[in-house]
Parts: sequence; structure tokens; C-alpha cells
Amino acid sequence: METGSRLRRTLVTGGVGLALLVAPAAAAGSGGDFEPGASGAGDPYFPFSGNGGYDVLHYDLDLTYTPPEAAPAPLTGQLDGKARIKLRATQDLSRFNLDLRGLEVDSVRIDGMKAHEVTAPPAGTSVKGRVFWHVQDDAEREWELTVQPRAGIRAGRTVTVVVRYGGATTVPTDIEGVPYGWVTTRDGAMVVNEPDGAMTWYPVSDHPTDKATYDFKVTVPKGKVAVANGLPAREPRTRRGWTTWWWDAPDQMASYLSTASVGDYDLRESETASGLPIIDAVDDALTPADLAETEASLALEPEMIGFLEQFGPYPFNSAGSIVDDDSVGYALECQTRPVYSEVADESTVMHELAHQWFGNAVSPYRWADIWLNEGWATYAQWIWSEDQGGDTAQQAFDQVMGIPATSSFWDVVVADPGPFGLFSGAIYSRGAATLFALRQKIGDDAFLEGAREWVARYDDGTASTADFEALMEEVSGQDLGAFFDVWVRTPEKPTSW
Repeated sequence: METGSRLRRTLVTGGVGLALLVAPAAAAGSGGDFEPGASGAGDPYFPFSGNGGYDVLHYDLDLTYTPPEAAPAPLTGQLDGKARIKLRATQDLSRFNLDLRGLEVDSVRIDGMKAHEVTAPPAGTSVKGRVFWHVQDDAEREWELTVQPRAGIRAGRTVTVVVRYGGATTVPTDIEGVPYGWVTTRDGAMVVNEPDGAMTWYPVSDHPTDKATYDFKVTVPKGKVAVANGLPAREPRTRRGWTTWWWDAPDQMASYLSTASVGDYDLRESETASGLPIIDAVDDALTPADLAETEASLALEPEMIGFLEQFGPYPFNSAGSIVDDDSVGYALECQTRPVYSEVADESTVMHELAHQWFGNAVSPYRWADIWLNEGWATYAQWIWSEDQGGDTAQQAFDQVMGIPATSSFWDVVVADPGPFGLFSGAIYSRGAATLFALRQKIGDDAFLEGAREWVARYDDGTASTADFEALMEEVSGQDLGAFFDVWVRTPEKPTSW
């Protein structure tokens, strides 16, 4: 994610619980060994995001979306979906959760067996048979669907959960009122989820530690274009005034990086010198100035990818972008298809491309580790600028270090900023300065070896600040505890390291 004068982003939810609760009963004769899956992934910032007791393997999302009517009609769309979720139990499960916010559930099936809706029972009440109940508590910002099959699910067993759902879409926001998730726009929807907005448009285990592969089928009114992650799975088809778009994302992906944006896009296809497909979706309503800057920046994508491959091969099956004319103020690193609001400028394109390695291939183990996303992406901007004859990385570092010690900038604990500090300036700039200082301390060879090993070792997974520190100690042969204490664990301006 990029921040700046044109790109504002201060999105957090501060531990709000939003859950779609799916609860099979324990099997008869199980001896009580079936237990509920945890109600969250264990992230202290967002304790109800993600879930325990299972691993999602694949999401197959079938969406039909009607955008709002022209102004002055309300900015309200209609989304109807069928989510086919393949998951594997990692414990003997008596129940498990999926996260879903603001949409109504019509039906649920587990391995083809239909559950029937009942009135929500009192807490702790056992209801036998295949039933579900749906509760949405707006005051607590918690939404739960409870489903109870006849038998528990043994560890290692794979099941398919099919949820039909839908409802009106507007502009969901976090607790600070910043739009995220399925952001309804006049011409479609701009879909940007960080950190836990995926639950606003499909049932999901909404935490980076539960990555999965994806398929998308998105049906929209004729003339609209639906763009998701990965590559087109087949040619779009138009029937009776509706066009269906298919996208396949076969690489492991954290839910916050998924997208299925809808708009008046011009699809542009190109490739790198090595043949990597690039698909750019550019809104046809950009101003001439924004369009010219966007086109110039996107033309650099192949060169930027080659530059970033100093950190390892590009990690996914495609690259590209979605450039929307909406003025929400986003740039978000959606996997293979970063989203830019209004314009894609050169520095921001480099930032979001760098995230494909740092944040997407290797995602944060906990949201407290987000500096490893944003610090690396900002550092990539610094070294790209230097490579292109602009300001040097040293100049960028000196600018950060020129911030007075009395500034609140230095009050942020970079490795634990709190849920309201995830997108503070220090996460980006002090994070990048940490990497610059680390490179000086351990030398170019060890630093680049460590960066490449970081991506190779933790690709398709998550990693923490502790993992990063240990790896850099491994490749450098140095004890870096004091260094990381100064740079990412102490809320003061570094003076020596």
C-alpha cells in the first residue's frame, strides 16, 4: 500500500469481530474429542479475523453484481454470490467460523448436505440436525452465521462448504470511517480489502495466515468489465444483457489481496521480455493528464519487474494493474493486479510492484509485522529512484533522519504499532530507513542474500519480525538484537546502531 499527498490510507478495525460462524455438532460416540475451531487467527490487533481449526485450500466465487443507477440515484449496488469453499480440518472440529460482514445468507451446504434455517437459539443451546442461524449485531460490529451438521469433522478431512448470500452494497468502512472492501462506485466497484475487508463481499477466513487459491466468475451488465487476480480462465461471454468474466488465480493468496473490481475499464495486454503476461485495466474516465501519467508509468512495468528480480524471480503467474477514476485515495497491492485510484504515478507503481515480493509472496504473520511490507516497498522506491538518476537512497535516508527527535513520528514502535498505527508514516519511512541502515551494517552481499532468502524461504506463507531478524543474523553472522531494538522496537529516534 502506498501513502502520500494523493494517496491517503489510515485503515484499521481495532479488533472488531466480524464472523460467519459455521458449527457442525460433534459426532455421536466421539467421546468428546471434537472441539470448536478458534474464533480468530490469534492476531491481537484483529482477534476475530481469520479462524482456527482448518485451512482453506480454495475459494471458487460466483458473483453477480448490479452497479448503482446514475446520479442522483443512491450509491447502492446489488451483489449476489455463491462461494464454494474447499477446506481441510486441522483438528477434530465440532464447529468452525467464516467471516462475513453486512450480507445476508440464503443457504449453506456442507458436502452437498443442506442446512435449514432456524431462529437463533440462546447461547449454549444445542440444536440437532442440519440447521443454521444468522445473527448480525451492528452495535458490536459482529456478524455470525452458525451452521450445524449432524457430525463433527475429523482432522485431515477435506469438505466443501457452499454459501449462497447477497444484499445491497454501499461503501463499507472501518471503525475510522475509511472506505474499504467492496467499495461501491457509480460505474461499478473498487475492491480493496486491507486489512480485513474481504469479508464484505464473500465468506472467508480473513487473515494472511490462511492463504488459498482462487477462481472468480463475475457477471455484470453488458458493457462493464470485471477484473480479478491472476489470468483470464476463458473468454468473456455475453447473454441477455449480461457479461460473465472468468479469472483464475492459482497462486497462494492472502484474502486481503483478492479483488474483483468492476468498472468501465480498457483492458491492455503486454508482457515482459521473459514472457510474463501483464494485464492493465485502465478506467476510460481518467482525465487526460492522469491518463498520460498512468500510461507512462505502466509502460515501465516490465523494466521495474526486471529491477525487482534482484530479490528473486517474480513470484506469480501475471502482473498488471487496475486504475480506477474513483477519488477514494487508494493504492493497494492486490496480488498480480494492484489497484490505483485516479492515477498510477511511477513511484507508486514501483511501490506496489515491490509488494508482490514483500507482502504478497511473503505476508505478515501478524498485522504488527506490516513494516516488513511497507518498509520494503518504500525502500524499493528509494533504490529505483537512485537507479533512474533521481534522489539517491542516501538522500531519502537523510531526509528521514532529518526529522527532529521531538517529532511524534519517532513515537511509533515499528514492530508493534497497534491497530491504529498500521499505516502511519513511520511504518513506511522508518521501515525503509531500517533496511537502509541494515544494509550499511551487514554489507551489500549479506543484505541481498538475506532479501533473496527471505522471499524464497517464506514464499506462499507468512513471516514475522523475529523471523526476519533471525534470517539476517544467519546470513550476516552478526548478532543484530541491539540493531533491531534500536530501529523497530524503541519509540525513539535512532542515534547509534
